[in-house]
Amino acid sequence: MQKTSRRELLKQTAAGFGNLALAAMLAEEARASVNPLGAKEPHFAPRAKQVVFLFMHGGPSQVDTFDYKPLLQRDSGKPLPFAKPRVVSSETGNLLRSPWTFKQYGQSGAWVSSLFPNLAECVDDLCFIYSMHGSNSRHGGALLELHTGSDTFVRPSMGSWITYGLGTENQNLPGFITICPTLTHGGANNWSSAFLPAAYQGTPIGNAGIGSENAKIPFIQTAAPRDIQRMELDFAQEANREHMKVTGPDPALEGRIESFELAFRMQTAAPELQDISSESAVTRKLYGLDDPKTANFGRQCLMARRFIERGVRFVQVTHSYKWDQHDRLREDHARNAAEVDKPIAGFLQDMKARGLMKDTLIVWGGEFGRTPTSQGSDGRDHNQHGLTMWMAGAGVKPGLRYGSTDDYGYYAVENKVHFHDLHATMLHILGLDHLRLTYRYAGRNFRLTDVHGNVVKDLLS
Repeated sequence: MQKTSRRELLKQTAAGFGNLALAAMLAEEARASVNPLGAKEPHFAPRAKQVVFLFMHGGPSQVDTFDYKPLLQRDSGKPLPFAKPRVVSSETGNLLRSPWTFKQYGQSGAWVSSLFPNLAECVDDLCFIYSMHGSNSRHGGALLELHTGSDTFVRPSMGSWITYGLGTENQNLPGFITICPTLTHGGANNWSSAFLPAAYQGTPIGNAGIGSENAKIPFIQTAAPRDIQRMELDFAQEANREHMKVTGPDPALEGRIESFELAFRMQTAAPELQDISSESAVTRKLYGLDDPKTANFGRQCLMARRFIERGVRFVQVTHSYKWDQHDRLREDHARNAAEVDKPIAGFLQDMKARGLMKDTLIVWGGEFGRTPTSQGSDGRDHNQHGLTMWMAGAGVKPGLRYGSTDDYGYYAVENKVHFHDLHATMLHILGLDHLRLTYRYAGRNFRLTDVHGNVVKDLLS
């Protein structure tokens, strides 16, 4: 038998190696097209599997909630002793003290204002980031940057990127659900899949103008028998596929096909999921459903827990649009905090008691903070240069107090964390490398963090 040299062997089989690689890529693509929401392997071992984002639309004031500044209290009424940003949302006056008292809680010693008495008891489960900052002082741009990584272009939301990267663990429900989302300041672009396949867009349940008790998945129940529905759907899907044989790939039509299939499956799972009558009186009270003041947001938090239990990958809960206190800070921040304090604390306690925290990353925050200087007699302007966010659950260090703003709470100064860094860190916790999670569109590879972002390893457990 004639011997073959290694060089000749490689020369003869080189095309074969390429074919093997191509076959593997095509097989992966085929699996994705058959079921784009099928669970996918992460890039590396994840710390968390799911995300809940508690979004406080409008911009909570960091210096009135979690970022205690003694000098602000002392120097209230005096001019800010350093320069304000060159570009501001609008003019502000002198320093304005917080009308609320602060105390330290838990073993971590985190400062919490009297706005959040219930959440204060949970501080040892929270990972505070006092040095968050963004790039845009306007609500629309800031919301888009927080949700999509871009304040200037329509891009896929972080929920869409995460679902694209990981799929979902419940094929009868969407991978990305947003409960009572805002319809302003970017609206649907904040939960859009943009150029990603349509299967990864967020599914809104209600909106900010609807009370959560009326926020239901529309048209989930039908009078048509299920077998007849299946026949009708199969006929329509076959017609759609025949159409694509003529026209070629059509992402919009493919997304429509997948949405029809998902909607059919949801008719079995969603009605029971949206019915909270099986929840105990103790649980309902824990979330504040027994109080008209907290019932609306409490029901949203309870629904988030139920979606997480069923394997939904990304759930957003929005308190909208209430935190934008250019005036009436004392009155409106107090009302806002009273609406969310007990529900969020109850949500954390319930998630922990059920063992759901070990697989779920929880993120709290708004699109920017507020100025420590006054606007009018009782208000604060937008401030993207320094804000507080916190995380809890899987993947982060509980009781951590990370970063800081200056002595008055205007600028993030120590261990600064941009929204791009937050996104990179969230993806890392989920086992996704933000540099590798890409999608090719319009001739270039896009990612959630675009050309920015660093994982904040000090936050990781």
